[in-house]
Amino acid sequence: MAAPPPGSNTTRIADSRVCTLGEGVLWHPRREQLFWFDILGKRLLSQQDGQPLEWALGERASAAGWIDSDRLLMASETALSIFDLRSGARERICALEADNPLTRSNDGRADPWGGFWIGTMGLEAQPQAGAIYRYYRGELRQLFADITISNAICFSPDRRFGYFADTERQRIWRQALDEQHGWPSGEPQLFIDGRVAGLNPDGAVVDALGRLWNAQWGASRVACYDSNGQFLQAVAFPASQISCPAFAGPDLSTLFATSAREGMEDDQLAAEPHAGKLFAVDVPVQGQAEHQVVL
Repeated sequence: MAAPPPGSNTTRIADSRVCTLGEGVLWHPRREQLFWFDILGKRLLSQQDGQPLEWALGERASAAGWIDSDRLLMASETALSIFDLRSGARERICALEADNPLTRSNDGRADPWGGFWIGTMGLEAQPQAGAIYRYYRGELRQLFADITISNAICFSPDRRFGYFADTERQRIWRQALDEQHGWPSGEPQLFIDGRVAGLNPDGAVVDALGRLWNAQWGASRVACYDSNGQFLQAVAFPASQISCPAFAGPDLSTLFATSAREGMEDDQLAAEPHAGKLFAVDVPVQGQAEHQVVL
């Protein structure tokens, strides 16, 4: 991924390829390379030396974590798989609701213990058809059931909390985590209630100071909240359906965001010609490096 212009703080198009449903943007800290998904286009996208890269996946995939320099743990509609970036080969390691053709994977992220949290949802966002799981040391365990649109999976830098959202319910919850192995401890607590302002929480990431940055579907922005869930600021983007943020770049101070054009009518697309593209903006904060998945 090309470095941003020094001192730039203007939102810009980082990649002009259009995704029907962009998601799962991930900065690989060893490769210093950005990856993201077009879920409905069934492809993984990236750039290298300023040139576009993409892999056709043959199924809907949505999120990944990094295992080592050349392999990702990838979540798709049927499985968690090891994806080899050199060959494009995939090795399935466990099924993910493979017996349910009405669901697919959605938001996911590696946790500080080397586990991987992954949410599912109905293909048509059927009510409570999805769930959130954690893959850890060879075991896939369901953490939360009855989720309609799983999102905002991320973790505090002090390892005390995980976060998750149900976009349909317009809420983000904070979940205390066991220090030793990172499993949920106690019941999740409401962290942000988007119903108050009519906001739809999508993907999220936590910065190095513990502030949560949440993409808000339909609001053309990524909003920042402090560790108590109080709104601090928002970064505007030139597309309404912003779906997933990530801190990237060598110093983790560039905020990238995917977007989507799913469900938009012709007049909406005319008004939003950049819908579905990848955006970037330099911010005066530093993100966390993405955690490594431990198999």
